[in-house]
Amino acid sequence: MTAKTIPVDPFDLVVFGATGDLAERKLIPALYQRQRAGQFSEPTRIFGASRSRLDDEAYRAFARQAIADHVPADQVEADQVERFVARLGYVPVDASAGTGFDALAAAIGDSAAVRAFYLAVAPGLYGAIAERLAAHRLVAPTSRIVVEKPIGRSLESACALNDAIGRVFDEHRIFRIDHYLGKETVQNLMALRFANALFEPLWNSAHVDHVQITVAEAVGLEGRADYYDTAGALRDMVQNHILQLLCLVAMEAPSSLDADELRDEKLKVLRALTPIDGGNAARLTVRGQYRAGASAGGAVKGYAQELENGASDTETFVALKAEIANWRWAGVPFYLRTGKRLASRVSEIVIQFKPIPHSIFGEAAGPVYANQLVIRLQPDEGVKQWIMIKDPGPGGMRLRHMPLDMSFADSFNVRNPDAYERLVMDVVRGNQTLFMRRDEVEAAWRWIDPILAAWEDNGQTVQGYTAGTWGPSASIALIERDGRTWHESV
Repeated sequence: MTAKTIPVDPFDLVVFGATGDLAERKLIPALYQRQRAGQFSEPTRIFGASRSRLDDEAYRAFARQAIADHVPADQVEADQVERFVARLGYVPVDASAGTGFDALAAAIGDSAAVRAFYLAVAPGLYGAIAERLAAHRLVAPTSRIVVEKPIGRSLESACALNDAIGRVFDEHRIFRIDHYLGKETVQNLMALRFANALFEPLWNSAHVDHVQITVAEAVGLEGRADYYDTAGALRDMVQNHILQLLCLVAMEAPSSLDADELRDEKLKVLRALTPIDGGNAARLTVRGQYRAGASAGGAVKGYAQELENGASDTETFVALKAEIANWRWAGVPFYLRTGKRLASRVSEIVIQFKPIPHSIFGEAAGPVYANQLVIRLQPDEGVKQWIMIKDPGPGGMRLRHMPLDMSFADSFNVRNPDAYERLVMDVVRGNQTLFMRRDEVEAAWRWIDPILAAWEDNGQTVQGYTAGTWGPSASIALIERDGRTWHESV
């Protein structure tokens, strides 16, 4: 099977923070892959902008190294690398001081192509950059702005950031990126639900026992200590990634894939979440922090040991029991968990169906397990439907719990694009379907803020867990109190 690549119109992309980690590891490799796939039309240009005092050739050398380091060797084609870097220019810009914007305007010129500004910088610079783009007449009718999470660290700060960007860019030109929404499996969740008669009639409280969403990382701070220690797992992962996944699982069918139709339905889910606050946070949430242990076969330090000050109450793990107060999901718990230095790197959604009401097979056939639909986002994207079947062979009826397994890598003879490849091209197309709208971001914070306040007011401290395990024992108790258990990722 060959994937069809549809070229996009010519565009100018300006990446602020062009020498940073995100640009090096994700953006440059993603853009190179789109060049290699033949998706760029002429004359597409890409400009790097950061405080580093580089020229065009030095930045092209930086990009070549980024491709060599972060693109599989069998996908590095010398001619495509050179075609790609020929598109690159570089302008030293200090967003804090406001210098370099005139030079950037001169480099772009009066091009009428789509103009996208990607802010791969600290959120505190979003407003200042937007204002300076306007002051230097860089905001054209075709301009878009792309901002990374975190959008604030509370509802108040998120509103302030949205206000600052919104003073320059209309909402339909603001692209709030969450790379999880660009993953192939996340989009396949919508196809599974809304393109198949098999699942949607069962996608409700009459047939679903509970839902689990796990986003587990085996790594620790990875050079993000300054940011992470002021954020923690709830702000870093739950407020954006996990709540977005929950919305896609729980939302009603939109009337179309129009961006606002889809986001309207996600917003309804966020607004229907049952509040977690000082009255129930201790029962419905668990905070954890990893201690020294073993990960990936080697000994690792504890979180506090990785910090310069050697002490912190920031959570590196969080588990929650969430509920959605609407007709479809009333009484169905959504168990959410995420953490660093866990047993393995895995992101998955588990739809646990209710057991059959009565077994006709008898004890000799073995136990009858309830069906599960497991949607794996990473590392091996795919879908498994666990069903009961007869164990082949003579000798009576013996039942086995087996998966119908669809691995995307095995099923489709195509390279699975990185999420950033899809999302950046959607920015160029002006397609906001996979991007968060302002009211979505603020609704998510409206649910998260009372949890943070409850932890602080009630003194809910972090519970230690050994690196390389699945988190504190309290997270196991959180789900086992209800007679359920966390899905074992295999």
